[in-house]
Amino acid sequence: MTETSSPVTGETTRLPRVAFIGLGNMGGPMAANLVAAGVEVHGFDVVPAAIDAARGKGVAVVEDPRDAVAQAEVVLTMLPSGKHVKEAYAGTDQRPGLLSAAQPNAIFLDCSTINTSEAVKAANLAREAGFRAADAPVSGGVVGAEAGTLAFMVGATEEVFAELHPLLDIMGRRVVHCGDAGLGQAAKICNNMILGVSMIAVSEAFVLAEKLGLSDEAMFDVVSGATGQCWALTTNCPVPGPVPTSPANRDFTPGFAGALMAKDLTLASNALDETGVDAQLGRMAGEIYRRFAEGEGAGQDFSGIINTIRESSHP
Repeated sequence: MTETSSPVTGETTRLPRVAFIGLGNMGGPMAANLVAAGVEVHGFDVVPAAIDAARGKGVAVVEDPRDAVAQAEVVLTMLPSGKHVKEAYAGTDQRPGLLSAAQPNAIFLDCSTINTSEAVKAANLAREAGFRAADAPVSGGVVGAEAGTLAFMVGATEEVFAELHPLLDIMGRRVVHCGDAGLGQAAKICNNMILGVSMIAVSEAFVLAEKLGLSDEAMFDVVSGATGQCWALTTNCPVPGPVPTSPANRDFTPGFAGALMAKDLTLASNALDETGVDAQLGRMAGEIYRRFAEGEGAGQDFSGIINTIRESSHP
């Protein structure tokens, strides 16, 4: 049992034992931050390098994920896809799932980024097995995971959200309750659809400005204080110079990789199909980033889309 005191109220909060399934680029640093805050964390991954890194940060790594779950009050998963989450929960013909090993009243917290419908199904699997559930996808990338400054978008009941809040506060800077199961995923994919569309628009505008003879600095100075202002411009500017911390100054080293933007926009397109929403720009952005991620763009920051626009523009 671990307790922490609020620096504001002085109230003591008990921190639950955690099973952390998925110790990769995001999950590893998140688990490490929990350990550093005094949380008892038992972790599992299938990649030896991830296992070694997590063990070096104090995570008690186990060979069978069910062993981690058997000791946990919160089962946190950070996995590549909805298929992986479902199989982890329910198991396969060859391997029993996490739900078969959990303590009574445990909370299954999925921080993966998956389809909203898959998040609801995962929560229902947990609830039908007698447990509680939440989805809490993150924003902030590997840098945010390492620094403990992630943003969490949480889909859960009020009760579960209140119990999870102290843990999420350790790993993140901003925690927003979006509603019940699946609505954390909904918030993330809606946000990233806006982000994808706006980065393409900003990049197209900069290329047009260059063709018209307008310098990048002049373009930035005007738009950053005008109605075209947005995060894609002022924080992640796709040209080097105006925002020294943007990936454009580091040859588009991510940041938020093009492959991840393509994934999130695919999830947005799936949700558009499920709901029948006529979102033409969202779908078009998804197709543009899908093509971008088929090549070198997969490993570049998503703002590198500006180079694709330059290359496809007429001389």
